[in-house]
Amino acid sequence: MSETQSIQSWLKDNKITEIECIISDLTGIARGKIMPASKFTETTITRIPESVLMLTVTGDYTNDYSMIDDAEIDIYLKPDPSAVKVLPWAQEPTAQIIHDCYDANDELVDMAPRTVLRRVLQLYADKGLTPIVAPEVEFFLTKRNLDPDFPLEPPVGRSGRAETGRQSYSIDALNEFDPLFEDVYDYCEAQNLDVETLIHEEGLGQMEINFVHGEALGLADQVFLFKRTLREAALKHDMSATFMAKPVEGQPGSSMHIHQSLLDADGNNVFMGKNGEISDTLRHYIGGLQKYTKAVTALFAPNVNSYRRYMREESAPVNVHWGYDNRTVGLRVPDANGPNVRVENRVGGADANPYLAMAATLACGYLGMVEELEPSAHVEGSAYDKGTRELPRSLTEALIQLDRCEPLREIFGDRFVRAYLSVKEKENENFLQVISSWEREYLLLTV
Repeated sequence: MSETQSIQSWLKDNKITEIECIISDLTGIARGKIMPASKFTETTITRIPESVLMLTVTGDYTNDYSMIDDAEIDIYLKPDPSAVKVLPWAQEPTAQIIHDCYDANDELVDMAPRTVLRRVLQLYADKGLTPIVAPEVEFFLTKRNLDPDFPLEPPVGRSGRAETGRQSYSIDALNEFDPLFEDVYDYCEAQNLDVETLIHEEGLGQMEINFVHGEALGLADQVFLFKRTLREAALKHDMSATFMAKPVEGQPGSSMHIHQSLLDADGNNVFMGKNGEISDTLRHYIGGLQKYTKAVTALFAPNVNSYRRYMREESAPVNVHWGYDNRTVGLRVPDANGPNVRVENRVGGADANPYLAMAATLACGYLGMVEELEPSAHVEGSAYDKGTRELPRSLTEALIQLDRCEPLREIFGDRFVRAYLSVKEKENENFLQVISSWEREYLLLTV
């Protein structure tokens, strides 16, 4: 949709008959309402219960309702004209429109993930800066699996055979799923999702999609919509697609790396220093990432499964060291000169809510600049054995660190932090009620 075109005229031009009015909950699940296009106007405001923002990944409500009104009031969804997309897999002409959440006083609802990212971006705007990001998202393709107790298996490709060995960067392994990816690219083009390169990652059926760099809110929208898109395309080809951080035992985990830089009002990259060096701004930014990433790990790794990825053998960071063109560190400065100078945060998992992951990394960098933090010396060689493990080892530990970090609580908003903690603590309680096959196998008859 063009910037000057109204939503209604776009709907008419595209002969849309149905509209999905969607928001992201804390987990990153699309929630909302569906309505006939004939009922939608430019000023349409859709109501939805405020409690939707307190749902867990299992669909349960939390034990603590102190963040929401006792009367279980509605919030109001207003469409964002920049986030109007065709739903290309629908049988009837359908649009999906990302909405923002407002309260009765016409204020943005501070618990909503899109609002949290907007709050962080406003801090940069107040300093005349615009964050530019480029996400890289990994995922697994698997056989359809209707039994949650049965391990996932790689899907069968065009050759009629499933992968049996790791095929990093293999073009032929990618082409095994060419019909699926043709649909993925077609779906992305229809939605103006600016995806770029596709690669085969280390795991069996594990892939990575890279997005063209752009402004953070728009890229978070794109990742949010891409997850829906890939799942739908996979179902069409009798496969499943998962963004779990660690879906398959013995295989690498899936990450969401975020490349980031900052532009000033004139469009200059403020991370670019003199004589090929990084700027003081980037140094302080990295210092902020090092100091505060541990406290936002609960946003980068939001699920109990997420922490299975933080192991050396997973090719995932276990600390917040930084280095030049070094993939063993958590914070990598790629080999790039001039306006392309940037830092890549490699801590986040593919299961992270993209709005909250973007907000988390940008908030850490912002605090580093404000506090003028100095980073440690950059690491040369492998960072896996440099010092102790620094990232939290569990969701419980990560939530404690987020709860105790006052600077981040001030940036994100106290109500959001309390709501997020409540939702994730409820999910953790739910998980602890499940007895695993490992416990039955090794503890049942031996302890």
